[in-house]
Amino acid sequence: MNYTIYQIAKMIDHSLLHPTMTDADLIAGCELAKKYDVATVCIKPYFVKQAVELLKDSDVAVCTVVGFPHGSSTIQQKVAETRQACKDGATEIDMVVNVGKVLSEDWRYIKKEIGAILKESHKYGAILKVIFENDFLPKDEYKIKLCKICSALEVEFIKTSTGYGYVKQANGDYNYKGATEHDLLLMRENTCEKVQIKAAGGVRTLDGLLKVMNLGVTRLGATATATIIEDAKKRLGLGSVEVKDTVVGY
Repeated sequence: MNYTIYQIAKMIDHSLLHPTMTDADLIAGCELAKKYDVATVCIKPYFVKQAVELLKDSDVAVCTVVGFPHGSSTIQQKVAETRQACKDGATEIDMVVNVGKVLSEDWRYIKKEIGAILKESHKYGAILKVIFENDFLPKDEYKIKLCKICSALEVEFIKTSTGYGYVKQANGDYNYKGATEHDLLLMRENTCEKVQIKAAGGVRTLDGLLKVMNLGVTRLGATATATIIEDAKKRLGLGSVEVKDTVVGY
C-alpha cells in the first residue's frame, strides 16, 4: 500500500513531553513540527500558549496532556487541567486514565472520569485521546473493557501508552514495551470504527510507522519525527522535494 509523505507527516503527533526539555527545546520542537507539517505538537501543558503562537501560521495543531503521566489526579483536577489547556488554545487533549481504578475494576469511576473530560474537551471544540498505559495492565480484559467504555462514550482516539510507563523487569531494570502489535490489534478489534487509535512508545522508524499504520493506527506519538520523514524522502531519492507530491510504499 502506498502513502504520500504528507499523509505520513499528518499521522504524527510530535512529542515534546520529556521533563528535562527546556523552553529552548520546546521552541525548537515547534519549529521542527512546522518544518515537517505534522499533525500536532504534543507539548507540556505550561507551554500551550507559546506553542499556539509559534504555530499560528502553520497547519500544525497543539495537543497537550492531562493527568500525565500516571493518571492519578482526581476527576475534578483533570477537568480543570482540560479547561485550562483548551482556554490556552489546545485543540487535542491526551488524558491518562486512573490506572489504579482500572486495576480495581471500578468501571463506573472510569466511565465517569473519561466522560467528564470528554464533555469538557467538547465544550471547547477539542478532541480527546484516552491513554490506557498498557504496560501497567497485565490482562487483556482490562484493555478490552477500556475499549468498550471508550466506544460507548464515542471518544475520538484511544492511545496505547504515555511512553513513560516503566515497569520493573526481571533483571531489576525499568523499561516499557509501548505500542505492541498484540495490543494494537486487540484495541482495533474491540473498539467501534468511529474511535481511532494512536500508537505511542517505541515506534522510532519509518518501517515502524508503516507497520502500525497497516494495523489500523491513524496517529503516532513520536520523538523521532525528523528521522522518520527524512528516511521516507531518502528511500525514494527525493531529497527535499515537496512532501505532498511524493509517495512511499510498504
